[in-house]
Amino acid sequence: MYLGLDLGTSGMRGVLVREDQSIVAEAEASYGTERPHPGWSEQDPAHWIQACDYILSELSEKAPDATRHLRAIGISGHMHGATLLDDQGEVLRPCILWNDTRSAAEARDLDSTENVRALSGNIVFPGFTAPKLCWVRNNEPEIFKKTAKVLLPKDYLNFWLTGAYASDMSDSAGTSWLDVQARDWSETLLDAGNMRADQMPKLFEGCEAVATLRPDLANRWGVGADVIIVAGAGDNAAAACGIGALNEGDGFVSLGTSGVLLAARDSYAPSPASAVHTFCHAVPNTWYQMGVILAATDSLNWLARALQNDAQTLTAALGETISGPGRVQFLPYLSGERTPHNDSTIRGALLELDINTGPEALTQAVLEGVAFALRDNLEALQSTGAQLTSAIAIGGGSKSPYWVELVATILGIPLHLPEKGEFGAALGAARLAICGATGASPDTVMTKPEIALTIEPRSDLSSDYQEAYASFKSLYPGIKALTS
Repeated sequence: MYLGLDLGTSGMRGVLVREDQSIVAEAEASYGTERPHPGWSEQDPAHWIQACDYILSELSEKAPDATRHLRAIGISGHMHGATLLDDQGEVLRPCILWNDTRSAAEARDLDSTENVRALSGNIVFPGFTAPKLCWVRNNEPEIFKKTAKVLLPKDYLNFWLTGAYASDMSDSAGTSWLDVQARDWSETLLDAGNMRADQMPKLFEGCEAVATLRPDLANRWGVGADVIIVAGAGDNAAAACGIGALNEGDGFVSLGTSGVLLAARDSYAPSPASAVHTFCHAVPNTWYQMGVILAATDSLNWLARALQNDAQTLTAALGETISGPGRVQFLPYLSGERTPHNDSTIRGALLELDINTGPEALTQAVLEGVAFALRDNLEALQSTGAQLTSAIAIGGGSKSPYWVELVATILGIPLHLPEKGEFGAALGAARLAICGATGASPDTVMTKPEIALTIEPRSDLSSDYQEAYASFKSLYPGIKALTS
C-alpha cells in the first residue's frame, strides 16, 4: 500500500492506493489561514501536523488491514512557504504562505541583483521564499538570527515524519535559492538573500527515499517500522505526475483557487522576462514551465460572496455551452497577478456595467476574464518555445461545461476531461512513493488517465473571442495607471 498526501492551502487530503493505483481509502482534514494584516497570509505548521495525524488515524480506522501494509508515503505541498526553525527544530513563527505579498519590495531588490534571474531561471516574485526571508531579516531580526533551517511546507511535514531535513527539486525551484539548471543550491543566490547553505535541507529527486517513518508514529498509526518517506513534490509538479504530464508537449490547465497552465519540458529553457515559471520537475532530468494567475475559482467565489449566492448556481444559469463574449469585462487581478505582469499591487476591475447588468452577465464576465488571463499565460509559454496542442483540464472549475468550452475556445486547443477518479496531486504523491519504494520507472507508473470527454474549441466563435481578448489585453495598462 502507498499513501499520497496533498498539503493544500485550505486542507489536506490523503489517498491510500495499491501498487496498481486502485484506491483503497481516502480522508480529508481542513484548517484555516490567518491574515493579520493586508497582504499577509500565514499558517501555523502545527495545523498541518494535526491534519496529517487525523488522516492517518482515519485511514487506519477505515482500512486497518490495508494500512498495516503501508510501504511508502509521498507528500505534495503548496509551494514557496517559509517555515523557519531554530537549532532544535522548533518553529519560530507562523509559515508565510505563497499568496503573501508583504515582501514585494524585497522581491524587487533581489530580482534586480546580478545573476539572480540567470541562475534561478525565474523572476523573483513576492510569493517566492527568498524575499520572505529578506523581509524577516528586515522586520523580525531576532527571529532571523535564530533561524537554523528554512523548510517548505511539505518538507516540514516530512521533517516531522522522519526527523530529516530534506527537500525535492520541484519545490526548491520556487525558492529563488536553487540553480534550476544544475538542480542544486546556489551559493550566489543564497548570498544574495543573506542565507547560508547550512540553513538549507538536503536535496533529493521527488521519487527518492529520504528516510523511514519515526517508530513512535508507526506505532501510533499501526503501520510497519520500515515505511519509506520519499521527497515528494510541489503541488503542480505532483499534479503533473498525477495526470502523466512528464514529457515535452504534455500539459494541463488547472481551474483551481489559482489558475495554472503547465507544460512539461524535456530541456531547460528559461525565459524570466515572460514571467513564466521554469521549475525542475519531480522526476529526474526533466523540467516544467507554467503560467500562473492568482485568482481563478477565487474570482468566481468572490462574486458568489458578493451576490450572496453559490458558485455552482451562478455558473449553471449560463447553461452548458457558450454563445459569444459578453459586454461586461472583468480583470481577475483580485490578489495581484503573476504571469505575465508580475504585479503584486494591481487589483481587479469590472467594466461596461449598466443599469441592466445582472448576475448572469457578471458571472459570464468573471469566467471570461479568467479565461482571457489564461490566454495571456499561453502566449507567455509559447514565447519560451513551449508548445501545447491540447491539455487536460483539472480543478474545481473544470466541472463547469460552460467554463471548459470557453477556455478551450479562447486558448484555441482541445481540452480533455478525465474519467472520474483520482488523478490529482495526491495521486501524484502516491505515484512518487511507488517509484521510491519499488524502483519502478516514472514513465511506467505515471501514466495518463482515461479521457471521458474532449471539448473542442468553438471555431464558429473563435474570431469573436479573439477580438474580445484583444480588448482585454489592452486594459491592463489603463487600470494600472488608474490604481497605482
